[in-house]
Amino acid sequence: MITIDPQSISSVQNYKLVTGSVVPRPIAWVSTLSESGVLNVAPFSYFNIVASDPPIVSVSVARREGQMKDTARNAIAGGELVIHIVSEHLTEEMNHTGATLPPEQSELELTSLHQIASDRVAVPGIQEALIRLECKLEQHIPIQSDAGNVSNDLLLARIVCYHFDEKVVDVEKYYVHTNELKPVARIAGNEYARLTDPFVVERPL
Repeated sequence: MITIDPQSISSVQNYKLVTGSVVPRPIAWVSTLSESGVLNVAPFSYFNIVASDPPIVSVSVARREGQMKDTARNAIAGGELVIHIVSEHLTEEMNHTGATLPPEQSELELTSLHQIASDRVAVPGIQEALIRLECKLEQHIPIQSDAGNVSNDLLLARIVCYHFDEKVVDVEKYYVHTNELKPVARIAGNEYARLTDPFVVERPL
């Protein structure tokens, strides 16, 4: 075994090791509204479930040179966001929205996608996504580096409304069909993963 002390290496080296180790990671494709009404759309792979009662998910948004990104700033200011699950057929469009744009320009303009009004929040969603989670910001937790600088903005978001394409959910059993959803996960570098070969392991009683 090779043992590495995270405090003995750089932040970039830590990033490479942790993102290469914690795989695959689901992708939160997040839409938010700026105070001037610009729709911001961006993908984040520091994303997961925190609780189901109430339904809360987490999205961690890394700062760029110490500056808060549009997604975090908009979500904190407006208290709302919409999280979409990325399916295989939307991977290229999702990747386009990862571009660095000025706050006054919407990443949706780089795609052929359309926005759709939400039911419970003011932030529009992406119409083509097979799953949309309308969320209210539950908590904002700034993550500090050892130097005392904020490196990430951790957003805890409460789901207030679910939207599912008919083909990906059984509304009687409340079961999501991953084989129809075809979600895409993040690995490391420019690598992504498909859930193409799932297997079943029975849980012990």
